[in-house]
Amino acid sequence: MTDYQLFINGAWQPGHGSGRIEAIDPATEEVIATFPRGTAADVDEAVAAARAAFAGPWSRLKPKERARLLYDLARAIEREADVFAELETRDSGKPLPLSRKETLSTARYFEYYAGIADKLHGEQIPLGPDYIDFTIREPLGVSAQIVPWNMPLNMIGRGVAPALAAGNTVVVKPAEQTSLTALKLGELFQLAGFPAGVYNVVTGYGSEAGEALTTHPDIDGITFTGSVETGRRIMQAAAVHIKPVVLELGGKSPHVIFADADLDLAAAEVAKGIYSNAGQICSAGSRLIVDERIREPLLERVVARSRAVRVGPGLDAPGQSWPDMGPLVPAEHSERVMGYIDAGQREGARVITGGGRPDGLERGYFVAPTVFDEVGMDMRIAQEEIFGPVLATLTFRDEEEALAIANGTQYGLVAGIFTNDINRALRLAAGIRAGQIYVNEYYAGGEETPFGGTKQSGFGREKGLATLQGYTQVKNVAIRLR
Repeated sequence: MTDYQLFINGAWQPGHGSGRIEAIDPATEEVIATFPRGTAADVDEAVAAARAAFAGPWSRLKPKERARLLYDLARAIEREADVFAELETRDSGKPLPLSRKETLSTARYFEYYAGIADKLHGEQIPLGPDYIDFTIREPLGVSAQIVPWNMPLNMIGRGVAPALAAGNTVVVKPAEQTSLTALKLGELFQLAGFPAGVYNVVTGYGSEAGEALTTHPDIDGITFTGSVETGRRIMQAAAVHIKPVVLELGGKSPHVIFADADLDLAAAEVAKGIYSNAGQICSAGSRLIVDERIREPLLERVVARSRAVRVGPGLDAPGQSWPDMGPLVPAEHSERVMGYIDAGQREGARVITGGGRPDGLERGYFVAPTVFDEVGMDMRIAQEEIFGPVLATLTFRDEEEALAIANGTQYGLVAGIFTNDINRALRLAAGIRAGQIYVNEYYAGGEETPFGGTKQSGFGREKGLATLQGYTQVKNVAIRLR
């Protein structure tokens, strides 16, 4: 078992408090590591280190030098991909191949934004012959990164890479359930030669270290991924000091399946959309909205794929075949998901597969792939984010009703549309209130495509070039010629 320390100002530190947090393998329920229960004093020290780095060595580097460091970090992550993947799987339970894929995606974020670091620039504005007017795109300063537990390392790459590319420094508060890869990454920042204080990690609870970070007066911007409730509190905290925030919150994303769709393709994508990472993805396609004419043949295919999902510990490869789905994180979350399954049945929906713990798994926080039919729009399983492998099926008669059901929640993060009619696809894409629309492939796109929500799914964008708006500010310079 490893006992970790905080990573502050380029060095490992025990922290000011004496409390420790246990990292628990959700597949075995065993303690695999401990790390500090960070305090407000630790946050103060980390923010001060980030501020000094921003004002000093980091700001003095040329953009091309920042780019080289980010590129070197990307290569280092790739070299250590197997190490990171195993650590992520032990910490979060996800299948090892998925952890490795997410690790390589993290490297890609640093590579992608390395290529942008020396290309951020302003523009010239024509005011006539007597003036020169131009803009400068500048970094915000110190960026607070509040990282969720479902994709911990990948989310760090998604936020930290563009923040650093734009010239900011960062303080990361990883989720208390999955902090190990955030700390491990500190080693690579050291080896890559980043100035001390550019990347800092304070572990701990959201109500303690997280609150101290989001309310800190010397933080210049906040990026948060998590629940709507926590997002509201962060907005309130940011308002005190007038700090910009980027919020990626919950989702209740629909798959809208029309009668002309390829049903085998649609069923495969529906299963991928709800069972990837055990449904613990904000953009998970948790509502199946299907044309009533094809409800039965589509559900047959979806149920068959659901029953074929292999569930088990992420490091097990029985018969050299890795599980498709691991456990949930943490224990109380698996209980919450089971509570939603019970609520769905009480409210009149029908479980057609799953609904409990998978057979043969006595330990670990596992929930079987679950499909509900006969779901009403007003049911909790149709309206609330479950964040687990639970699919709610609703039907529609025509395109207008499909659109109304798709838009019929407080969320607006992602939507999938399955049809062979491009005109219908474009009409639905225009009408659905969501930040991302996938047509005939769920989770299409990559690190290069902007991601974010509407309504209570949040605001601001991550990924792609769009995220740089959240890490920079525009300064205008107007010169009168004499």
